[in-house]
Amino acid sequence: MSGLIEAAPGAVRALELAGETVLAAHFCRLDDPLPLGLVAPARLLARAARRASVAIAGAEALVEPAPADWHVGQTRLAEVVREAWSDGVRDKQARVAVHGGPAQAAPTLADRLPAAAPVPPHGPDRLAEAGWDAVVEEALTGRIDFPGGRLLLAPTPAMLVIDVDGPGAVQPLAEAAAVAVAAAVRRLGLGGPIVVDFPTLGGRAARAALDARLAESLPVPFEKTAVNGFGLVQIIRPRTRRSLIDEARRPGFAALELLRRAMRLVGPVNLTAAPGVIAWLEARPALLAELARLTGGAITLEPHDGAGRGHVQPA
Repeated sequence: MSGLIEAAPGAVRALELAGETVLAAHFCRLDDPLPLGLVAPARLLARAARRASVAIAGAEALVEPAPADWHVGQTRLAEVVREAWSDGVRDKQARVAVHGGPAQAAPTLADRLPAAAPVPPHGPDRLAEAGWDAVVEEALTGRIDFPGGRLLLAPTPAMLVIDVDGPGAVQPLAEAAAVAVAAAVRRLGLGGPIVVDFPTLGGRAARAALDARLAESLPVPFEKTAVNGFGLVQIIRPRTRRSLIDEARRPGFAALELLRRAMRLVGPVNLTAAPGVIAWLEARPALLAELARLTGGAITLEPHDGAGRGHVQPA
């Protein structure tokens, strides 16, 4: 197994690879105030029963259960044990737990993947060549093709739903889909409740074979139900970090992807994107200054309603 890691303005990305296969894709924004593993002073703001809210590193987080002897206004060291994310309806705050110390920064992506080879900001786009753009496409569209069929991923506030679609005999399709589901779970960093709708299989033996294939393929830890008579199975995995699907839905993701692509150009660069993406960049001049330093030229921004995901070109 090998890996690649690339630092770009505003974010760090990495791929874990087995030959030409992407095993896992990682995306770490540098503007996240509460990354997983941060240990910092937290001041208790309010409490209700066992749950409390705290101020930590300039942001708010939840602590549950809150120690009975931690009173409002007091400060203790706390560790971020779950990152914040949005489910499309609600913004879920990060969660922290009391920590014995010492205070420390969160592990970086380089710390977590020490064997990953750094990709320089100039020269060939080795990350894209290794599959980064293809995995981002999966996260954005929710469509993953596998031999014989396709997975359709649909995030909801309650769970991630994965539908299996494809022609041919249902048993081979379902078992191939089980392997594809397990690979997608690891590649995209999926956690929490996941419901998979497999083709309906006839008989307990067929469902038991599918159960076994799914169980042997899923990355641990996980819990799962048996496949029921309608082909449905629920998988529960820890959810402490945002998945790549979560990241792709956050404001600024498209802008950060443009910066990654633009940094490999030389001289003045023009970025064309939807007005919202351009506005996000205009509000962050430090990122544009970093991009200008890497390219060695001025950066111009052009809003365009029909720009899709945006594009970069020499100015």
